[in-house]
Amino acid sequence: MNAIERYFGINGDNTTIKTEIIAGTTTFLTMAYIIFVNPNVLADAGMDKGAVFVATCLAAAVGCFIMGIYARLPVALAPGMGLNAFFTYGVVLGMGYAWQTALGAVFLSGCIFVLLSLFKVREAIINAIPMSLKNGVVAGIGAFLAFIALQSAGIIVSHDATLVGLGDMTSFGPIMASLGFIVIIGLSYKQVPGAVTIGILLVALISLLTGYTQFSGIVSAPPSIAPTLLQLDIAGAFDVGMISVIFAFLFVDLFDTAGTLIATTRQANLTDKDGNIHNMGKALLADSTATVAGSLLGTSSTTSYMESIAGIATGGRTGLMAVTVGVLFLLSVFFSPLAGMIPAYATAGAIFYVAVLMMGTLKDINWGDLTEAAPVVVVLLFTPLTYSIADGIALGFITFTAIKAIVGKFSEISVAVWLLTIILLLKIVFL
Repeated sequence: MNAIERYFGINGDNTTIKTEIIAGTTTFLTMAYIIFVNPNVLADAGMDKGAVFVATCLAAAVGCFIMGIYARLPVALAPGMGLNAFFTYGVVLGMGYAWQTALGAVFLSGCIFVLLSLFKVREAIINAIPMSLKNGVVAGIGAFLAFIALQSAGIIVSHDATLVGLGDMTSFGPIMASLGFIVIIGLSYKQVPGAVTIGILLVALISLLTGYTQFSGIVSAPPSIAPTLLQLDIAGAFDVGMISVIFAFLFVDLFDTAGTLIATTRQANLTDKDGNIHNMGKALLADSTATVAGSLLGTSSTTSYMESIAGIATGGRTGLMAVTVGVLFLLSVFFSPLAGMIPAYATAGAIFYVAVLMMGTLKDINWGDLTEAAPVVVVLLFTPLTYSIADGIALGFITFTAIKAIVGKFSEISVAVWLLTIILLLKIVFL
């Protein structure tokens, strides 16, 4: 025990081993929904659902262990929402690439993450991007997730005249998705640990009791991971059309991780007087390494989770909290039958809830300054309407630079933003 306390610096952070374990358990309960949602999302890309379930648990465990043991921060990781949607609906279904090639793109983006983290370029990029665009990207992904959730539940359906329309709200799927969302919101408002997981399981239970889902057990030996393990097509990911995809994975994970680290470390008082994060470089390296590992196992990009704040709120202050989450993800591989009984409409409410949280970044936008607000609205609307996170980000960046330039606010356009804008503009024109 003394060795553990010394390694994680527990005595110096006004916490205990017991507190860290409780905090880790709390965090796991708030983010366990990913082991149900991720297999459903990636199954739409043609991937084996059981293998993705195991890959999700293992990738999350690896990420948590690296973050906890190496970076020693109370931040948990798992395959990211938004990134999995882009993988399936943007790259595979939208652009027509095989899921193996998409995994290859995740692997390459992860390798770039690692290099940027090692040479601290990633930190420089994060600091160079305007906060309004960071918030706009998060909100745009939130809007995209909301659209996907409504589609999967049958609440939004295709329409010949208007492209989309309202589905049959009296059918079982839309009713259950709506119930799940309302329950999750209610429990979250009451700060009930595991609110999202409870909402998902409640809808799944109702579906089971009413005969819409067949019982297949709760606990069993883990499914085979062979259908996804090392199945990535790295050579195919070098296709010129995949350049924008790799960049999109890089960009989204870059800012998703940055935002999470900033929020969680501030909550845990793990920043210095200038707001700099302790072990920032190690945390970024942990995140990027986890993405590489996840691609090899067979899942989309792994990233830091904002739900870590739930554990921090209960007293978590060290890497032991993240290690605890990792252990619980490992144990979860034995609950594959339960995951297999979770229908799409059961996870739709959870996805929509995550979308609501992500849209919260809009409150930080300076709506009184049109040069700040307009690019955000472009990202917010074009991301779901083009069904592409990459296109939404690209158009937002180009709009930001063009507007700032036309009004003469050149000092607000950093060199990094100029470079990214040029690259994105060339991508739209030539790719």
